[in-house]
Amino acid sequence: MKTRLEHVRINVGDLEAAVKWYEDVLGFKVEARWPQENPNYVHFEREGGAVFGLMEGFSSTPGRFNFYVDDVDALWSKLQARDVNAVEELFDTAYGSRKFTITDPDGNELGFVQG
Repeated sequence: MKTRLEHVRINVGDLEAAVKWYEDVLGFKVEARWPQENPNYVHFEREGGAVFGLMEGFSSTPGRFNFYVDDVDALWSKLQARDVNAVEELFDTAYGSRKFTITDPDGNELGFVQG
């Protein structure tokens, strides 16, 4: 079976606080909010990748996601000034890539990988 991942979502405790963190710390930009009258879901601009969304309140189980980036060293340097919680500091993997992992305020693990 062939598949193509087009949408991922993580659950957060406070949607507005999470959106602020993803915008301020990672530079993401909200593309849509739903439902319009009382949003509990947002997704960010996808720039050619899968839709990445946040939904408020359905589970306290953290998720783990890897984002592939062009310059992981530059992003790591930028985020060091933002006092992020590092699960794995920047390192070279055994399979030829370079990566680091941080957590968002809800404990979701976000890996950033190059290569």
